[in-house]
Amino acid sequence: MRAMHRLSARAVATLGAGKYADGAGLWLHKREDGGGQWVLRYTIHGRRREMGLGAASAVSLKEAREAAERWRAMVRADKDPIKERERKRREDARNIHLLKDIADDAFEARKAELKGDGKSGRWFTPLELHILPKLGKVPVADIDQKDIRDALSPIWHTKAETARKAMNRLGICLKHAAALGLDVDLQATDKARALLGRQRHKPENIPAMPWRDVPAFYSSLGDGSVTHLALRLLILTGVRSGPLRHVREDQIDGDVWTIPAEAMKGRKDATVDFRVPLSAAALTVIDQARRHAREGFLFPSVRRGVISDMTMSNHMMRAKMDYRPHGFRSSLRDWIAEMTETPYEVAETVLGHIVGGSVERAYRRTDYLEQRRKVMEGWSDWVCGKAVTADDSI
Repeated sequence: MRAMHRLSARAVATLGAGKYADGAGLWLHKREDGGGQWVLRYTIHGRRREMGLGAASAVSLKEAREAAERWRAMVRADKDPIKERERKRREDARNIHLLKDIADDAFEARKAELKGDGKSGRWFTPLELHILPKLGKVPVADIDQKDIRDALSPIWHTKAETARKAMNRLGICLKHAAALGLDVDLQATDKARALLGRQRHKPENIPAMPWRDVPAFYSSLGDGSVTHLALRLLILTGVRSGPLRHVREDQIDGDVWTIPAEAMKGRKDATVDFRVPLSAAALTVIDQARRHAREGFLFPSVRRGVISDMTMSNHMMRAKMDYRPHGFRSSLRDWIAEMTETPYEVAETVLGHIVGGSVERAYRRTDYLEQRRKVMEGWSDWVCGKAVTADDSI
């Protein structure tokens, strides 16, 4: 019979790097850094296998011997310890995983592909508000189409877009659960859609201020506050509020603002940044904003981070306006169409839209920066109250 219990607790702590047998297939693998790992070697069905039993710093010699004996008994019963351990883990997971746990795990797994690692909460919010309060404590394997229907029916028609996002996020969670080996119904969301029926709600465009009214509103933003300056730069550049709120001083180089590709909505090619030409008026706003800068951000909030999406919207709401900040992109686009001779490709690129198919874009290497610069100077002249007529078409 093979010798057993060759090692001592002192030897486990003091041995140098190498592999040391305790007997009957139990080995201690020591590393150069002093750490170690317990390994059980065994043969099952003609295959030689090695099974980790834990780190030597966490599992004592006595505990390693006891664990090794339990798994050797399983080998004698003609069962593979590694496969049995995995089967037990799957059974345990199936018994304890609630939807809220799966949702958290799915969110963590996807953070890297979300803008800003999902810190804004937009990915998780539809689940958090409309799914988890009703289904969060339900075992994910028990969720069916009727549960989903009951959770989303209150908003299915009144908040159609939010309901659609919540349904999609839930579908991702179910796929994540299936990947973990849980027994879930991957068709549950499709069945729930069939039960809920076609959505009646029609999405409404964000209210946009008519371009002729923009100069008057711009002139009212004169107190030099973070909110006023952020709105001024938003109007002058035509960018979305996300990149605007997160603009950093190191993104500004001369009269060009470079927005990182990952911050651009709808751009799948994460290697392409977007350059924004800055007019003289925009540069003046940026210089004024530098007085408020904190941790590199030009538009910091009062407490921490940057101003929220609602900060600028609330300003317009308090002024009893139906318009919203995002609508200034439409104001700019309408001004370009009515007051300039700007080619379609240039006009769309002003707003950061992707123009043309993948083949066309592969051959077109320009981002029309100089043409866009002329357009934005003309827009700034208009916004700042300088006379721009149809005769001054760009």
